[in-house]
Amino acid sequence: MSSIEMFHRLTTETSQLRTRLDNFTRQATSGLKAERLGDLAPEIPRAVSLQGDIGRRELYGKAMNQALGRTSVMQTSLDRMTEIARDFRTKAATRLNSGDAASLMTVQSNARAALTEVAHLLNTRLGGEFLFSGNDTGRPPIPDPEGLATGQMAQDIAAQVAALPIQGLAATVDATRLIAQSNTPGVTPFSDYLTADAALPPGEQDARRSVPAGDGQVIGYGIVAGRNADAISMGETTGNWARDLMRNLMSLAALTPDQMTDRKAFDGFMGKIREGLSSAEMALAEEAGALGNVEARMESTQRRHSNLTMALSKQLADIQEVDVADVMVKMQSTRTSLEASYRAISSLGDLNLANFLR
Repeated sequence: MSSIEMFHRLTTETSQLRTRLDNFTRQATSGLKAERLGDLAPEIPRAVSLQGDIGRRELYGKAMNQALGRTSVMQTSLDRMTEIARDFRTKAATRLNSGDAASLMTVQSNARAALTEVAHLLNTRLGGEFLFSGNDTGRPPIPDPEGLATGQMAQDIAAQVAALPIQGLAATVDATRLIAQSNTPGVTPFSDYLTADAALPPGEQDARRSVPAGDGQVIGYGIVAGRNADAISMGETTGNWARDLMRNLMSLAALTPDQMTDRKAFDGFMGKIREGLSSAEMALAEEAGALGNVEARMESTQRRHSNLTMALSKQLADIQEVDVADVMVKMQSTRTSLEASYRAISSLGDLNLANFLR
């Protein structure tokens, strides 16, 4: 082999070694086999598929995390409304017997305050969204929370309670139930959106708010004020725990000494109020329990996505990433070869012109 041929071979090998060393240096720094996905052929289709699957699962996990934040706040509101129903059933309504007119003013005041609190609990908001407004998240389900205790529904119920000594127990109970069930604008305390939705047949009402949990899979978690989600109200009820709670608090707030004149009717009415509060309490507890099951399902689905994401990420890493320790060994070996190549080229400079051209 002539010196010129040797020189060309050495310079070619040196260039290749330098390219390999640069590549190993980049891999050791970035930990990636290639800077661009297109340089990973023939693994490109599989890498793209893995990246898409990982991305979808991460989005599902984030969506459920947001939904779990909402349900946690909703649980707090449900728990507090359950406490209100329980407290008035076991304390306020029990204290008001036909011979205890002195406690009446306190119960009235407490009932009105509880109505305002219930309205604000139903108007619970997180991140600018009203959680009990169904899909109408930008507007409160109770437009006038401070006026709930004195609104038209409360006035209509108060008129029926005032007539208790005249019209009797059964007529008064039926009348207050119908008022609480009403979806008539101006009577119902709920928003126009919820009022219009409540007037529709069950199959046509607004779908329950839900979260995507997987490809083609959604988990419903929304609870709409004025309509039970999972709970089934039993006993003395309007069919909805929120209406039951408001109806009976309004009845307590409307009581006056005049209703105590008919002891039998008054005691019977108080019994119905306790039954109504008990129905609200049990339905609220059932609603909270069902929501807890939904939360457990979302958390389980989140864990499954997380575990699968880890497995898929490992597969993607096998395609995209390098073993840095192995690359360092190869880099050192290549550097040694490159240095030897440089020395070989340098040695050619010691040849005289005649030998070099031979």
